[in-house]
Amino acid sequence: MKLSSKPLFAALAGIALALPVSLSAQTKTGFKVLTTFPIKSSGGWDYITVDGASKRIYASHGMQVNILDVATGDSVGIIPDTKGVHGIALAPGLNKGYTSNGRANNVTVFDLKTNQVIKQVAAGTNPDAIFYDEFSKKVYAFNGRSKDATVIDAVTDQVVANIPLGGKPETGVSDGKGKVYVNIEDTNEEVEIDAATFKVLNRWKLEGGEEPSGLAIDTKTKRLFIGCGGNKTMIVLNATNGKIVGKFPIGDCDGVAFDPELKQAYSSNNEGTISVIRELSADKFEFVENIKSEKGARTIGIDTLTHKLYLPTAQLKPVEPTAENAHPRPQQIPGTFHVVVVGK
Repeated sequence: MKLSSKPLFAALAGIALALPVSLSAQTKTGFKVLTTFPIKSSGGWDYITVDGASKRIYASHGMQVNILDVATGDSVGIIPDTKGVHGIALAPGLNKGYTSNGRANNVTVFDLKTNQVIKQVAAGTNPDAIFYDEFSKKVYAFNGRSKDATVIDAVTDQVVANIPLGGKPETGVSDGKGKVYVNIEDTNEEVEIDAATFKVLNRWKLEGGEEPSGLAIDTKTKRLFIGCGGNKTMIVLNATNGKIVGKFPIGDCDGVAFDPELKQAYSSNNEGTISVIRELSADKFEFVENIKSEKGARTIGIDTLTHKLYLPTAQLKPVEPTAENAHPRPQQIPGTFHVVVVGK
């Protein structure tokens, strides 16, 4: 009996149609460690902020912020007297930068062109994460111990609101249209804030996520990427209704970055890896790979122009446990602090 060629053609066509999806699932980033930028000053570290447009890296380090050239790693300045600095927020349109100084309970305002300190603004207790909302032209400093947010008008540099958050806040982001989101680490929640009224609109429980810290947003699809270091899970959340649309295994995450062009979210993990989650559509995501970085590189900054990632860390040595501290953090070896550069 003569067989029709139609079923074979249809099968081949089906394979061809399915092929791009299969390849997508298997495509890696091609990212690797490219170089490191040494910073010889002493002290601990937390967040890092990268501005590709001005070609600068802002790294929190001890009692100051080190500013490096994004391409060469050369030092181009410091912001001094930022006691216990955690984060750096940039408002390029206003030519201002802001640092959250955890030990001083204030925010330093500085000039982006000259790096000169303009003033210091009182915040809550232990300001940690900080970011600038371009939509409202407000700076949000999230205070870890007073469990609230200090809101600063970036035009006047005056405090305009204090928002109780009902828990220890970590990273915050904006959707660029009047909504602000922040992780609440000790209650495992995502809080939505109205940027016009400074009122809490929603509290969404992050089921299956513990100790959310790192946070990034795709403002086009309104999806939040939440790194939960407590149980090594990334939660993808619909920012319009608080529904969980994805969960993925990652590492001991403290920072998350998102590349809007590559549609990739990155979690920086203390173990020395970067977990990559790719957004295929608003409701479809895939785990791509774990890129090798360096141990201790737990926070991350991204240059969205070059797609490179920047992670601060140092060489570490173990500390003997004591009765008072059964699980001490490793100790930094003096003079070894540096920024790891990852890309193609």
